[in-house]
Amino acid sequence: MEKIILASPRGFCAGVAYAIEVLDLAIQAYGVPIYMRHAIVHNEHVVRSFQRRGVIFVEEISEIPPGSTVVFSAHGVSPAVRREAAERHLRVIDATCPLVSKVHREVMRFASQGYHILYIGHAGHVEALGTMGHAPERMTLVQTVEDAERVQVPEGKLAVTTQTTLSVDEVERIMTVLRRRFPHLVTPPKEDICYATTNRQRAVKELAKHCDLILVVGSRSSSNSNRLREVAMEAGASAYLLLEPEEVRPEWRTDYRCVGITSGASTPESSVEAIIGELLRGQEHVPVQTLETAREDITFLPPRALVASAGASSR
Repeated sequence: MEKIILASPRGFCAGVAYAIEVLDLAIQAYGVPIYMRHAIVHNEHVVRSFQRRGVIFVEEISEIPPGSTVVFSAHGVSPAVRREAAERHLRVIDATCPLVSKVHREVMRFASQGYHILYIGHAGHVEALGTMGHAPERMTLVQTVEDAERVQVPEGKLAVTTQTTLSVDEVERIMTVLRRRFPHLVTPPKEDICYATTNRQRAVKELAKHCDLILVVGSRSSSNSNRLREVAMEAGASAYLLLEPEEVRPEWRTDYRCVGITSGASTPESSVEAIIGELLRGQEHVPVQTLETAREDITFLPPRALVASAGASSR
């Protein structure tokens, strides 16, 4: 191994940082135990850090005692989940990524205007479940190019929305088929794949021009991390998804000239540093460089009422 190149941007996106800040403020404002529906983000290290502070993670609202405080994860929830929370008299704190909320609003707008909606996403993914729950009778899931070729839709107006964490290239291939089959297809004014997903995939493509091995640091449950590995492989590099230093293979230090490293949008930088440290063990002379392809300055501010409640409780 002659050098390591780090992708920039990598790691936390604004939506993940927002969700973590909201949960942190909720703990300050209302104390623990506090309940979180689903993992706040798809990263085991982040989840465990909040578990140690007294956050209880659940998958179903029915698992939460009536009258408790619940935080909705960055992936968003369906109206049915919100109704169930209201029926149990839960105090709801919403940490849904604003870019996911944008897709929810698009779905509701299209549905109210009489459109049938094709949703490009992954079956069973918590974001997809939440989004499709906003108009289940008017939505059809499309996962692959093959799905796009055979999907049947009712006559009338047709629109499309997408999960925010998909492969940009795969979505474009699916959209090419859908536009050919349904020339009247209406798309949102601005694409649904989030800026961070797009930027990180572009960075990996550039990284693959310089590196013969790319390591994506992230959880196997993270959609955007899995897509980064796929994008790297499509660009011609060997690519692996890993989270722990123990997963570093000895041959990665000897069989590759240049190792590129990036991380998913829900991966803390400490995980990247741990992987780099393990790679450099016994090879501390190997230089570590950064390849910057974009700069990100987007932030999402938490609700003012939550900030005020957290501030009041700390006095």
